[in-house]
Amino acid sequence: MAINPVDRTDWWAENIPVLITVLILILTYRKYKFSNTSYFLMAVFLMYHTVGGHFTFEKVPFDFFNNILTSLPGDFLFTDGRNNFDRLGHFMVGVFAYPAAELMYVKGLVARKWFAALLAVSLLGFWAALYEIIETLYAVKFGGATAEAFLGSQGDVWDAQKDMLLDILGAIVFSVAFYLKFRR
Repeated sequence: MAINPVDRTDWWAENIPVLITVLILILTYRKYKFSNTSYFLMAVFLMYHTVGGHFTFEKVPFDFFNNILTSLPGDFLFTDGRNNFDRLGHFMVGVFAYPAAELMYVKGLVARKWFAALLAVSLLGFWAALYEIIETLYAVKFGGATAEAFLGSQGDVWDAQKDMLLDILGAIVFSVAFYLKFRR
């Protein structure tokens, strides 16, 4: 996805977090091995995010899914007139709640699965807010079309709040999946 991206500067801005995540997973692999489910969820998200970085999140060919998402009841989160690839991506950020809960539980940082799941949601909520702040600082510092593409608000003044909500909703879904599925 690094070959001829729509905007090379945005590609770097979008893929630095992907590269950092992969590097951390490689460097910590001998110390801690996640479950196959955790690795699968993280890989799906990282591939999804890489596609967004290639096209910029607002230009990913996503019309078929936009039609499905905007036909859902209510139009608060997935709205007509925008590419909802970014919004769905924010929900998918929640996949990291599964490995976060797994790590805390397996390493004995918490004694109860339900508490690991709750902490994972809190952790993802914190990172979601921090990422939105980083996006804003980047957009203010660099300005222009690249900053606008990285910010990805597509004219929605409530974009950051909706993104954080979707991050947290995704974290809740995947924390519940951890709680129901994970075995020591």
